[in-house]
Amino acid sequence: MKTIRLATKDDLEILSEKDTHIAYDRLKKSIEDGNVYILEADKKWIGWLRYNLFWDNTPFMNMLYILEEFQNKGYGTALVKHWENHMKELGYPEVMTSTLVHESAIHFYLKHGYQVIGGFHPNEEEYEVFLKKSF
Repeated sequence: MKTIRLATKDDLEILSEKDTHIAYDRLKKSIEDGNVYILEADKKWIGWLRYNLFWDNTPFMNMLYILEEFQNKGYGTALVKHWENHMKELGYPEVMTSTLVHESAIHFYLKHGYQVIGGFHPNEEEYEVFLKKSF
């Protein structure tokens, strides 16, 4: 049985070990603000989704991570749909995310109705693609 819930302060330590793309204090604030979802199945961590507001008005998914052993089993879809539904309930007309152009995640997002809206080379690194989905 899968469960999607908001992260709590009890999740901070394990999240900070696994999610290395965010500073500890910023992650703590994201949890306090209700911007991190945890996906569990049979009380075992499957993955998480973290977001903030782009331009202070558009939900932007910063991190979607499903543990490797649980990938390609519909868990990512369930987590994203849960988040999208919550954003719709809050009255947002669209959501955004980004991924590196070479990552397979781009196919996941396109399959789920996201459209490429642009991109750039951050700090001369690989091309980052921005995607959005309107409701």
